[in-house]
Amino acid sequence: MTSPSSDLILARLHELHPKKIDLSLARIEDLLARLGNPEQRLPPVVHIAGTNGKGSTLAMLDAMLTAAGLRVHRYISPHLVRFNERILLGGAPIEEERLAAVLDECERANGGEPITFFEITTAAAFLAFARDPADCVLLETGLGGRLDATNLVDRPLLTLISPVSMDHEAFLGDSLAAIAAEKAGILKAGVPAVIGPQQPEARRVIEERAASLGAPLFLHGRDWEAVMEGGRLVVRDGDERLELPAPALPGVHQIENAGLATVAARRLGDLSPSPDAIARGLVHARWAGRLQRLTTGPLVGLLPPGSELRLDGGHNPAAGTVLAQSLPAIAAGRPLHLVVGMLNTKDIGNFLAPLAGLAASLQTVAVPGEPASRDPAEAAGEAASLGVPASPAPSVQAALERIAREHPGPSLVLICGSLYLAGHVLRENG
Repeated sequence: MTSPSSDLILARLHELHPKKIDLSLARIEDLLARLGNPEQRLPPVVHIAGTNGKGSTLAMLDAMLTAAGLRVHRYISPHLVRFNERILLGGAPIEEERLAAVLDECERANGGEPITFFEITTAAAFLAFARDPADCVLLETGLGGRLDATNLVDRPLLTLISPVSMDHEAFLGDSLAAIAAEKAGILKAGVPAVIGPQQPEARRVIEERAASLGAPLFLHGRDWEAVMEGGRLVVRDGDERLELPAPALPGVHQIENAGLATVAARRLGDLSPSPDAIARGLVHARWAGRLQRLTTGPLVGLLPPGSELRLDGGHNPAAGTVLAQSLPAIAAGRPLHLVVGMLNTKDIGNFLAPLAGLAASLQTVAVPGEPASRDPAEAAGEAASLGVPASPAPSVQAALERIAREHPGPSLVLICGSLYLAGHVLRENG
């Protein structure tokens, strides 16, 4: 089967990566200038940074705006199965022919100069968005914010910062304050910003940055909050109280993500959806690889009747914490078995620590196709040191088969630890 032409172009773009990664905007600024600065011709932009919850928040905001009858573009990363998922036009992944065209245009304009894969593909997304009329673009940062390629949009309609935690320390800094400063780099003078729940150190940095710019802030805990009351999502926004359906996205952390999306939706001026559209968006939002339940496919069929297979791409300590908070309700008394694959750049010990007391068993696997995958035997050793019955497995399929063989009753099985592993599982499961 012939590979789509976009795959061939993407493979070439990977080869342009600079020998040394220096977070800088010079390369993409130059490329965008050669392309006629498409980032200056976008529909109104909502720009989001943060460590956890960016994608879920944008998925819910997208669903709210779509329910209001608006046409919405969205930029996300990484993709799970195909690159086309990163550039959504009117809610659908960009078509192959159009993707290949904008990638080819960017490749030609770049002229073989060193540039990161994320930078050149972000330029391609800007081209696609500038040429397809829409009411709004939802733009997710890739890494950090201050020097992220998406930060070339100099006048967004609104900025959001989801919860900030430790991740990507090699690039963003080894303290929460340093990482928060990078995320707060998306704040713009005079542009309102809605801020999700933050640890005090991160919140202080964000507030100081906003004050220096004159950016109006709507802070979680001061200006808004979201809680579940009687099975309903209650969002208190200033003096107003909204009663909404529980978000369809699973996990206790989605309550505050839903609140962030709701408060953001109410700060979009003429684009703000009605309360009814906000409610419908919460009910209909979908986001793959985040506590996603797999209901069909060969992997599902390996487990005993009454079992449930879930998939989550979270990979940092904060993700481990929210999984531990969410899984007991999902398990509903069934034993929990974990299948974990992580990259060696991630903190596996602090990711697994909150989960250690919940798991009846844990198997570690390599992340297929990833040179930076953590060795399963090493990962199993780290898990065992936390008191979890852990062992390596040759593959996800083998791990599931072992669970079925050794634990024949109904179970909850969670495959987790990496978005790259989540993408592999979705491909393998069809």
